[in-house]
This record gives sequence, C-alpha cells and structure tokens, in this order.
Amino acid sequence: MRILRKIGDHMNEEKKILNIGFAITGSFCTHAKIKKVISDMKDNYNIFPVFSPNVCSLDSRFGKASDFITDIENITGNKGIYTIPEAEPIGPKKFLDVLVIAPCTGNTLAKLANGITDSAVLMAAKAHLRNELPLIISVSTNDAMGINFRNLGMLFNMKNIYFVPFGQDDYKKKHNSLVAHVELLPDTIEEALQGKQLQPVIQAPMC
Repeated sequence: MRILRKIGDHMNEEKKILNIGFAITGSFCTHAKIKKVISDMKDNYNIFPVFSPNVCSLDSRFGKASDFITDIENITGNKGIYTIPEAEPIGPKKFLDVLVIAPCTGNTLAKLANGITDSAVLMAAKAHLRNELPLIISVSTNDAMGINFRNLGMLFNMKNIYFVPFGQDDYKKKHNSLVAHVELLPDTIEEALQGKQLQPVIQAPMC
C-alpha cells in the first residue's frame, strides 16, 4: 500500500497544470456566474484573465468594473491582460493550452467570425488560434438566433473552436437569446483538449 501511495503521489506531482486564458467580455448579467466558475477552476488550472475594454471601463447595475477586475485578479493570482499589445505575445510565446471567451457577447462573436481584431480579447483569440489550440466560446447574447445566427454557424464550422453547451435563457420573452451552461466549462475544456465538442451542444432551456 505504501508503494502504491508513493506511485500515486509521484503521478500527481508530474501531472501538468494547464495554462488557461480566460477572456471576459461585457455580458454583465453573467459576471457573477463567471466569477464563481473561475473560483471553482483555480485549483486545477493556472488562469490568465483577459479583459475587454467594456469590462474595464463600464459600471453597471451588476457592479463596478474596477471591483470585478480586482476580484478576478485576486482569485486567479495573475494580472489581467488589457491591451492588444499585451495579448499579441500569446501567439509567439505559446504559453496557453486553452483560451476561453466567457461570457462571449454577440459583438465579440460577430467580430471573431469576421476576422476583426480590435480588443485584447479578440487579439488573444487570433494569437491563440495561430497555434492551432482549442478556443472555447461561452456564448451570452440576446441576438444569437437573430442577426448573429449566421456568425454562430460560421464559428461552429471553424477548426479548433468549441462551444460550451447552451440553451435559451428566456424562450417566452427573448426568443433569440442564448446563454451557455457555464457549469459545463471544465467538461468542455477536457473534451476540447481531445479534439472533441462536448455533447449535446443544445441543452434544455435555462430557468
């Protein structure tokens, strides 16, 4: 038993802790859930936060931007990436195993699908995809099945892009709205690292 325990301890020591880029955009109503997910993941991954300009500058009824950023940096233990020049080295330095965009707004979704790089989040995505490594999208937008439906479909067909399973968050009042089941993010990451999309992608409506 002692021998087996030593072998198990040695294997745990050698297990690689993955470097996860966690890019956050301005779907402010989901930020509390995102904070919890990052808190739950921090012991298993080395998390590097990336912030969009709106997350950095806009206060909302859900809280102050500065408080949210401080909380995320304290939880992860890493300073955030705020600018395009800061995000660009993600490509050549290849220090991320996975990049997550959570939440991913309709604005970011559309720009990503059309090759627009005008924020730290989008530069991080562009730089990371250059390395042919998994990019995971956790969608949160009121127009996912409206004007953005085309962009959603385009990204589904792109290599190395995976989606956190999602559902309609209010199918009676917001017919076009989709929000990811963020609690499935760790499972999505594990499947993406094997080149697989976590299934089913479309799940029951959220309460």
